[in-house]
Amino acid sequence: MTSITPPYHRVTRRLAALMACLLPALAAAAPITFNTALPVAQGQWLLREQYVQRYRYDNAATLGRNVHIGALGNVLAYGATSRLTLFAVTPWYLDKTLNRTTTMGHMRLTTLGLGDTQLFARYTLFQRDAVGRSFRIASLAGVIAPTGSSNTVDRFGRLPRPFQNGTGAWGGLAGVVATYQTLAWEFDADATYQATGTHDDYRAGAVSQLDGSFQYRLWPRRLGTGVPRFLYGVLETNLIHTDRDRMNGLDVADSGGTQWFVSPGLQFVTMNYVLEAAVQLPVAQHMNGHVLRDRYIFHIGFRTHFR
Repeated sequence: MTSITPPYHRVTRRLAALMACLLPALAAAAPITFNTALPVAQGQWLLREQYVQRYRYDNAATLGRNVHIGALGNVLAYGATSRLTLFAVTPWYLDKTLNRTTTMGHMRLTTLGLGDTQLFARYTLFQRDAVGRSFRIASLAGVIAPTGSSNTVDRFGRLPRPFQNGTGAWGGLAGVVATYQTLAWEFDADATYQATGTHDDYRAGAVSQLDGSFQYRLWPRRLGTGVPRFLYGVLETNLIHTDRDRMNGLDVADSGGTQWFVSPGLQFVTMNYVLEAAVQLPVAQHMNGHVLRDRYIFHIGFRTHFR
């Protein structure tokens, strides 16, 4: 018996096959709280601009400290080959405000400027494509350039080292990232490690991080004809461990710790741009001493690509 495929299903399958071929070249869903898995096709430039608002507080009421951090970050990536992508990540506007209550009254410290820049390459080690789906594993490695100021002073003197916009030292980063993508959903995960050198007898603690991101197409429920526009629901998780800082060769007691965040978000995806927003909410924070805790981290921004 000969089976007959209805025309609707034939069109849907052809559309799915076409979308699978176009996925690398179109704007697509991607993680919001980390940059390592951003999709970039060969010969394509990707630009992400994202504003991050972070609020930190001290769990010791007697110290009366809180910090507001506003950062406008720029991510520029280029697909050098089908496997090699180059990244530059720069917080070009970094505004930190520390409020503290002392016996002398209220103290307010502010620093404004450029942060340290990450320059790294991502190389695809393994890739398997099929109709409507793709799986990739890539390695990444790069340097951290000390473009942020580490010697900011105000009327009270030099600002505390953790409050400076830069570390003052060169550093490095490395990791691995994996992506499984279908027409309806995508999952990304990475593991990264970054560390900086010593500057002026101070070294910031190394950071080990595990991230995961799941993006699911909420609208439209079915692929159809016309200009593609998609709304994705996003759920991410971040596990971050920071080693203690070192000053004059000794560990700083009030530094470092482990944090776990869960981040719900939304992405609106078109052929040429992506609008995105997410909020990182701390699930667990095991910090050393009187290290500031995070109350929330809010992300909002856009992403586009061009040739």
